[in-house]
Amino acid sequence: MAQLSDDCFAHGGSLMGVDEALGLLERRVGCIAASETAPLAAALDRILAEDLAAARNVPPYDNSAVDGYAISFDDLAAGRETRLKIAGRAAAGHPLGRAHERGEAVRIFTGAAMPEGADTVMMQEDCLREGDEVVIPPGIKRGANRRKAGEDVKAGSVILRAGRRLRPQDIGLAASVGCTMLPLRQALRVAVFSTGDELREPGSATPPGTVYDANRFMLAALLQRLGCAVADLGILPDRRAVIEGALAEAAQAHDAIITSGGVSTGEEDHVRAALEALGSLHFWRLAIKPGRPLAFGQIRGKAFLGLPGNPVAMMVTFLRFARPLLLRLMGCSETAPVLYRVRADFEHKKKEGRREWVRARLVPDGAGGVVARKFPREGAGILSSMVEADGLAELPESLTHLERGSMVDFLPFSEVS
Repeated sequence: MAQLSDDCFAHGGSLMGVDEALGLLERRVGCIAASETAPLAAALDRILAEDLAAARNVPPYDNSAVDGYAISFDDLAAGRETRLKIAGRAAAGHPLGRAHERGEAVRIFTGAAMPEGADTVMMQEDCLREGDEVVIPPGIKRGANRRKAGEDVKAGSVILRAGRRLRPQDIGLAASVGCTMLPLRQALRVAVFSTGDELREPGSATPPGTVYDANRFMLAALLQRLGCAVADLGILPDRRAVIEGALAEAAQAHDAIITSGGVSTGEEDHVRAALEALGSLHFWRLAIKPGRPLAFGQIRGKAFLGLPGNPVAMMVTFLRFARPLLLRLMGCSETAPVLYRVRADFEHKKKEGRREWVRARLVPDGAGGVVARKFPREGAGILSSMVEADGLAELPESLTHLERGSMVDFLPFSEVS
């Protein structure tokens, strides 16, 4: 008797590896998003379309890094205290209004412009004020506590490169050089379908054999976090002609199409056949777990991704394949997520030649660090596991047995939010 297999996708030809699939995605697609000008307030998580150069220095003038006294270093006595007369005051937004004179100290506050002629600032904590004089101890270095013009940003320098996905600190840097508008890539128009006769809209009646459609709402949320303009086109039945017509129509008005379900090998899985009839299929079956059935192709020049129907597999494949594809279409220069090395608090056996993602939570290890603890249930349909997990431990193709205490790559969900 032939040996039975517990791998539902074990047959049907060779499987493509993750690196090969990601490389193919990179070669097949490039930036298609047009650019537009938008205000700073609308720039968060958008892709910068052009290099941004600074029109001015930051800071624009020499200023004090502390509260204290602005002096000329050459007025200080070597190896002993120096007594200087306090002659004036400079605060942030209220400069002294004249040049500093030799033999005097100017009371100055953090961020205030350095008076012309002063080159050093004494911290107030290190000085003794006696009436209208200040006693300065020896030991200070020339230029101490003085921030020079352009110390942060030099006028004319490129401060943000095209292709950057803008974070709050990037927007703050743009504001610091006086920008009010930024050149940004337009939102990518993405059409979203779920497929399957068993699916129903949340809140509707569920006859026997039906379930609520969770994938479409999760997929739309993932796309919105990427800054895409999402068109929710609903649920498609398991009928080839209907699927083919819907995909053809979606390709007319959108930049990319993503479906969930219907890309496996069953008699009711029609998405792959519809894709091949309308356009081209670049890959279908990957050496991964979860999520082996994953169709990537093009319909009338528009990128298409057919994600698995199981919700965990759908989210994992979105994060590792759909997300970099969409970011590349939007012109983002950094599309790969950062993986962090953590210690595994679990054992795991896997097949050689297959990359796997294990749902895990980061917990304290009792020694000031953290370890990754595997979620106890591994099914690709257990969506609650993604809620309980902090991210995914990524296990390479060469690994067959992960021992407790080994280091693993960890992809936190916060890295791909």
